[in-house]
Amino acid sequence: MEAAPRKASAKVKDGRVFNAINVTLLVIFTLIIIVPIWNVLVMSVSSGPGMAEGGVALWPKGFTLQNYQKVFADESIWRAFFISVSKTVLGAGTHVIFCAMVAYGLSKRNLVGRGFYTKFGVFTMYFGGGMIPMYLLIKSLGLLNNFWVYIIPGLLSYYDVIILMNFFRDVPASLEESAKIDGANDWTVFTRIFLPLSKPALATITLFSGVSQWNDFMTAKMYISDKNLYPLQMKIYEIIVESQTKALDFQGGVDLLVQTSSKGVQLATIVITTVPILMIYPLLQKYFISGMMAGAVKE
Repeated sequence: MEAAPRKASAKVKDGRVFNAINVTLLVIFTLIIIVPIWNVLVMSVSSGPGMAEGGVALWPKGFTLQNYQKVFADESIWRAFFISVSKTVLGAGTHVIFCAMVAYGLSKRNLVGRGFYTKFGVFTMYFGGGMIPMYLLIKSLGLLNNFWVYIIPGLLSYYDVIILMNFFRDVPASLEESAKIDGANDWTVFTRIFLPLSKPALATITLFSGVSQWNDFMTAKMYISDKNLYPLQMKIYEIIVESQTKALDFQGGVDLLVQTSSKGVQLATIVITTVPILMIYPLLQKYFISGMMAGAVKE
């Protein structure tokens, strides 16, 4: 009779130890993520002399907003912000719509040539032409120094198509059959039934595509020389290069005060470019979790 209470007590004790270890690991993991972000924010509001003294870690030295004032005083930063927002919204939106249309067609078993299209799509996931052929292709399409170079090459990702195909296959066939009996065509079925029922997957892909578009730097670096088309990421690159050049102009090496002041401007720009993504993620979080769990549980 005493064995059962002992087993129950042992299970409770093991559960508490397990929870304590989990909480400890999660706290450590959270600190590893938060502390560097906080440090960047702290240094972005620290003065040049304060940063020159060193020791800026968890609290600013010589609190100032001059770094942010310098960033916002540059008119080109607003143009770069507009370009980044435009290409992120338009790029993510068109990417999701295009991938969803392709996935809807490939999810139909009666599609002629479905096997060939599927194999060809998988092939593109593993093999590509390379940087130089891609540049020549972009040039031949007339997309150099063109805003659409941010949008057109990123319209399709077969990885996202596969995710949406699997999601569309889980939609009950009876819904489509009943809609077609009522006179609906494929476009109506796609827009009125499949898309509304696939919000979690669509939101997840939108988030991934949007973050990729927002952080994209290489597209502007390789294909854009017109500064009026620079996104924020390219503007950050410009600020870093210019600040390093100014710091090295001083005779005898790098002037520490100038270097730390320019670093504050760099960090302020990084904070400004990060905030929009941090604001958007909570709005899509519930769909993001549902989309990541889609297909994980089979009933």
